[in-house]
Amino acid sequence: MAVASHLSSGRIDVSMIRDAARRFFLDLLDKCEGTKALAWDQSMTGPFGLIAEYSVLKERGVTKMTIIQQNTPPADTEQHVIFLVGPKVDVMQHIADCILSEERRARGRDYSIIFVPRRTLLCDRKLEELGVKGSFTNIFECPIDVYPVDSDVLSMELPLAFRECYLEGDLTSMYYVARSLIFLQSLYGIIPRIYGKGQCARQVADIMLRMRKEIARDCEMVAPEFDSVILLDRNVDLLSPLLTQLTYEGLLDELFGIQNASIKFSADKFSDQSGGRGGQPQQQESSMKTIKLNSSDDLYAEIRDLNFYAVGPLLNRKAKHIREAFEERHGAKTVGQIKQFVSKLPHIQGARLSLSTYTTVTALLKEKIEASEFIDRVSMEQDVFRAADVDRIHPFVEQLLNQHAPLADVLRLICAQCTASNGFKQKVYDFYRREIIQTYGFEHVRTLERLEEAGLFRLHGPKVYNTIRKTMRLTVEDINEQNPDDLSYVHSGYAPLTARLVQCLTKPEKWRGLEEMLKLVPGPTIDERQKLHPGIEKRQGISPPSGTYDNPRLILVVFLGGCTFAEISALRFLAQQEEGQTDFVIATTKLLNGKTLLETLIEPPPKSPMETR
Repeated sequence: MAVASHLSSGRIDVSMIRDAARRFFLDLLDKCEGTKALAWDQSMTGPFGLIAEYSVLKERGVTKMTIIQQNTPPADTEQHVIFLVGPKVDVMQHIADCILSEERRARGRDYSIIFVPRRTLLCDRKLEELGVKGSFTNIFECPIDVYPVDSDVLSMELPLAFRECYLEGDLTSMYYVARSLIFLQSLYGIIPRIYGKGQCARQVADIMLRMRKEIARDCEMVAPEFDSVILLDRNVDLLSPLLTQLTYEGLLDELFGIQNASIKFSADKFSDQSGGRGGQPQQQESSMKTIKLNSSDDLYAEIRDLNFYAVGPLLNRKAKHIREAFEERHGAKTVGQIKQFVSKLPHIQGARLSLSTYTTVTALLKEKIEASEFIDRVSMEQDVFRAADVDRIHPFVEQLLNQHAPLADVLRLICAQCTASNGFKQKVYDFYRREIIQTYGFEHVRTLERLEEAGLFRLHGPKVYNTIRKTMRLTVEDINEQNPDDLSYVHSGYAPLTARLVQCLTKPEKWRGLEEMLKLVPGPTIDERQKLHPGIEKRQGISPPSGTYDNPRLILVVFLGGCTFAEISALRFLAQQEEGQTDFVIATTKLLNGKTLLETLIEPPPKSPMETR
């Protein structure tokens, strides 16, 4: 098995999550006889890359992997074809097309299907309607609800959770969240205190408490490692994901797109490098270079949470230290000194390769953020989160509309402005609505309706943003981006409300004083206790605001509807400021940014006649 030591380097050993998920999956593969071809639902490939590398699958007889596509046979020679899918009805059609195509060729094969995380009645019925349900030798469920992204970050890989919960009224994803929390309790013990804010948080807490009563209590005698869990709805803070993230990792996601803890660049940008090591295995694929982004690389772990403008000076210092380390070889005179230098050489060479990689990546980022459009965008956002002139038609948005800029980029600014102004005046609302429809097409009437249902594009409502902004000190003037003393550095002057709420929960006197302000934030406030087994001795400090803080606390923060890398950086910064009193593990339905959030709400263009055949 591949070793991922960084997963066991945090306050909890999240490699236990990976190992359990891997065991679920491999046990199912073992039940499928013969050589195997895996046909993946494309959305599954990235998450499963976090728990089972191809080398592991190969040991279980997997000789080929393909993506499920309409009318495309999944394999040529393999005896057993296994479809790995989420419970999506539209994917069932593609699977049926593949099987029927193969059966017309009179190829005798075994077929199995693995649903992740759950088999549904709708999918069963669809397979039956299409006449292929009887073709399957096995129909399995693989109950993997959570994936370890890094030593302190977990993702449930539910990209549509926000839309399903807030627009469609479908709370299925919240059931999966609750089930994942029950699974975490089976590994790390009962979480004594549950806090939360929002309607979805209430649902998850209720399901979680009910599940604990209904299932076998394998976790009751496990000493609790988490002191509390904080459940936060995404609609508690809609502005933060709409703003451009200005941390190093956040900008990588904004400008290049991080997928399952990795990112791809054109390989010719790194033509002076060769090979790879430990924390950043590389893969040449269609002239693309893949870089793994996690704490296994010491340099990346050091720079990822910094404001971008603090990264250049740090890289310069690292380069100087590496040069000095190489110069030590000239001072090695004795055999012992030479042996000592040689023993350090692999580490120095690895550090130099890592530095070269991230120096190149930083140059690519710098090129993009120095573009005039990026500067104008961030400048507008600075006005927006300070609530300066937000009740007018903004000239930069007009400019983007005239340029037919990507719709998600335009809507992101409009929705941020709408959120900070507590809704638009009729004139501004009508102008933006008319321009969006005329510029991008009438199908986006539905897009605007969705945004309105989600509270992102609407007419004037109660003026709560300024009250919350001032009460929670969301905006900070004269932020020091190089050596910050406040978590607002992640947006160069704006602190995510979610991070501020977590910060208040770590200080009991602050949390007690927020009752009136919390009434302005959507959804109920949750404060529940879970009783521990009498045989488990309570640790000190597990239940703020009434507990004591003699021991470092560990808090699980769960984002329902997705979170950004900037919010994660803010919580890591908060942990550093707590002087060892508090650490955080972050779990989310999906890692996202403003663009990917809005893309789940944008109406797709109508299909051409050829596509509908």
